[in-house]
Parts: sequence; C-alpha cells; structure tokens
Amino acid sequence: MQSPEKRAKLCTDDQGEVIKMASDSDASAPVVVNGHGDGHRWFGDEPLESNDPEMYNIIIKEKERQRKGLELIASENFPSRAVLEALGSCLQNKYCEGYPGNRYYGGTQFYDELELLTQKRALEAYHLNAEEWGVNVQPYSGSPANFAVYTAVIGPHGRIMGLDLPDGGHLTHGFMTSKKKISATSVFFESMPYRVNQATGIIDYDGLAANAKLFRPQMIIAGTSCYPRNLDYKRFREIADENDAFLMADMAHVSGLVAAGVVANPFEYCDIVTSTTHKTLRGPRSGIIFFRKGVRKVLKNGTKVMYDLEKPINDAVFPGLQGGPHMHAVAGVGVALRQACRPEFKQYAQDVITNSRVMGEELMKRGYTLVSGGTDTHLLLLDLRPLGLDGARGEFVLERVGVVLNKNTCPGDKSALKPGGLRIGTAALTSRKFKAEDFMKVADFIDRGLQLTLEAQKSSPGPTLKEFKAFVTSDQAFLDKMAALEKEVETFAESFPLPGREIL
Repeated sequence: MQSPEKRAKLCTDDQGEVIKMASDSDASAPVVVNGHGDGHRWFGDEPLESNDPEMYNIIIKEKERQRKGLELIASENFPSRAVLEALGSCLQNKYCEGYPGNRYYGGTQFYDELELLTQKRALEAYHLNAEEWGVNVQPYSGSPANFAVYTAVIGPHGRIMGLDLPDGGHLTHGFMTSKKKISATSVFFESMPYRVNQATGIIDYDGLAANAKLFRPQMIIAGTSCYPRNLDYKRFREIADENDAFLMADMAHVSGLVAAGVVANPFEYCDIVTSTTHKTLRGPRSGIIFFRKGVRKVLKNGTKVMYDLEKPINDAVFPGLQGGPHMHAVAGVGVALRQACRPEFKQYAQDVITNSRVMGEELMKRGYTLVSGGTDTHLLLLDLRPLGLDGARGEFVLERVGVVLNKNTCPGDKSALKPGGLRIGTAALTSRKFKAEDFMKVADFIDRGLQLTLEAQKSSPGPTLKEFKAFVTSDQAFLDKMAALEKEVETFAESFPLPGREIL
C-alpha cells in the first residue's frame, strides 16, 4: 500500500474540471481548482484516512481481526466486493419514500429502476412466478420485516406461535418469560411457543398441533435462529390448515441455502416468507418479505377466497413502520440475488453444508455432543453440559484465541445468561474458501480451546463467571497458553483470502 504522502492525485469537480488534490496526509495543503477557491481542500473531498484517522484506525483494526480470526458465528458472513461497492455508493444519498412509480420525492427514476430490478431478481433467485408471488425489498432487516408482517396480517393482539427461543427460535417469534415480555412481538401480539423434543432436539410437531388446537393462532411461524435440521414445512402446512392460520417461514438463516436448492424449500407450503439477506445469502444487512398472490383457498360451496397480502404488507413497511428505504442496501441485495443464481453459488452452498457436517463429525469423534446428533444446514449446536462446561465460559476463552462463535441455549436450559451450548456456523469461513479438511483443523482449534476452558474452570478461585474471567485474564501461565494457541490460529487464518478486502 502506498503511503498517504505518495497518494496525491487528480480528480474533477462537479463541472468535470480538473482539481489537484492535496496529499492525503495533509488536509491543509494548497489546492488549486482551476484558479478558483480559497486554496484549501474542502473536508468533503478528503479520504477517511486523513479526515478521521481515529475512525479509520478502528476500521483497520476490525479488518485485521476478521482476517486473522476464525469467524464461526452462524448469523454472519463476508459479502462479495461487488456487494460492498454497492453499499458504499452514491445510492445512499437519496430519500425514496414510497414505492416504484409512487414516490414522495423527485429525482427517483433510477431508484425505481433499481428496486424493480431487485424485486425481479428476488423472484428469479427462488424460482417464483410473479403471478403467484410478490416481494417487498425495503425492510431494514429481518426483525422489522417480521414485525411488518404481523402488523399487516394479524393486527394488534393477534395470535402467533413460534419456536421458543431457548429451543432455537428467534426473539421476533414472540419470546417472553414468566416475568417479562422480552420481544416487542410478545408485547403487541399474543404469542405461544412450540418446542423441541428434549431427548432428540427435533421440533415436537405433535405437541405443536395439540397446542395449536387450544390456542387457535392466526399465524404459525416456521423459523429458527439456532436449529440444525431441515424444517418439515409440509407438516407445518397441515397444522396451519387445521387452524385456518397463515403459515409464515422466517428463512433468515438458510435463505442462501434455499436459493441454491440444498435445504428444504419453504415456498412450496408457506403463505409468507421473510428473511434477512446477510447470512447464507451473502448480501448486505437488510430484509425481504415474499407474499402469496391469487387464490388462497376454495370453500365447499365453490367460493374462492383470495389472498390479500400485498397492499397490507407494503403499507405496514411504509408508511406504517419505516421511513425512506436504504437504497444502497437494496442495491446490495440485488447484487447478492444475482450472484445467488450463479452455478458457483450453488457449489458454495453445498460446501457450506459439507463443511458443517465434516466439522460436526470431527467434534463428535473427539467426544463432543451435538444437539439432534448432527446437522442438515450451515450450523451446529454444541452441547457442553456433558463436560460440565457452559457456553459463556467456552465463548470467552475461544474468542481470546481467535475463534469467534457465540454461546447459545440448548434444549432444557433455564438461563440465557449461562447457556449450555455454543452455536457454530460455517458460512463465513466457507466464503474464505475453507474446505472440508480445513474445518477439521478448525474443529481441532475448538477442541483445544475448550480443553483450555476446562483447565481454567478447575483453576478458577471461585464458581462465578466473574471469577473465571478474572483468572483467564490475569494468570500469566494461562495467558501464555492462550497466546500460543492464538498465534497458531492467526497463522492458519491469514493463509486464506478475505472477500472484499480491498474495500474498507
């Protein structure tokens, strides 16, 4: 990389005339703008490196952390350079409240073109007929997308059923405890959870069916945040039909895998499908809502009941819950959706699942327990309770050796602050071109980090997490052991490319 002093360059002003820029390192150096101006650079023309060195340095440190570490958080990924370029483009400059052809601001003709193209690509990526499905690409993320659907379809105090968070569900599916309504979903809507079988780790569909008959939900949510198996959408559909309920899939974690056709397809059975776009789809942090069109059902007398989802959902997104869409993010989604249609992406998705299974098998060979006994997707749920460990301690030590994953509840856990497991995902490292044999090495690093965790737990002066952390961060002999493992992790990780490294 050139030093800032050597990066003096030419650019043009708004009229296309040549401007000689000052050195990046000297914002006060004289600037000639065709003989005009005050002789000094305007702050708006400075690169981040010289304009705000503090922020620039934080970003560079984070870039190095990503490059030197092993990112195994199942909800994270590395987007392509093209996606990052769309995110950092001039598209972020414009307000576009409204929808194509009906905006509240002028100057949006190219944004209409952009949004329509992204909608078209969304349908193409999931092989959907435009006469049967519509799509809204404006949600800021998955949580606003879900809330918009509830607002539009079932209204205040409407009844929903989603997988309980301790069993692998998501906050936005209605999580609450006996003492507090945790998610806004549980505050504004009436929610009842369904759960997994505690012995198998598989969703208890019979239990869901029985409770649905009592609760009579208006909507059932087939979606997860930490569940390693394919969902039985056909069974969900049967239960929804028994209760005249809408079936919504939240495919946030598996949307890229669905596009590639390597996991179960929610579009075959669901009325509504929501998703984030940054996980296995490898797009920007954004959200998307698909909704059915046409005939919903035919009554016994032959009357056709039509879907009425498009306008209510669109109105709930804007103006109901959001202001202007983030069109730079919408563009990034469009780029990612186009990439998802390529043969290379399908191979990527297959590799994600292969890598997940190989790593899971390697961990089980080393004596570890996986919830449900394995995986069909991009993630594993490692149960540490048989070892006498918990996820909070495991996460803390592993992060300090460069292996980044997250603590997670396992079926039967009582506390989210001291959960029994670790959630491990393969999508991000697969984006760095890790193959199956590389994930066997990753499993080795995880194993060695957890053995260090066991050692620290035995040496900790007391039973609390606070005492454990104090020991881990102060005992010099233990710090040396972590540093040695961290060095191995860094050397290994640095041998793989980081997508979009050219972009900050």
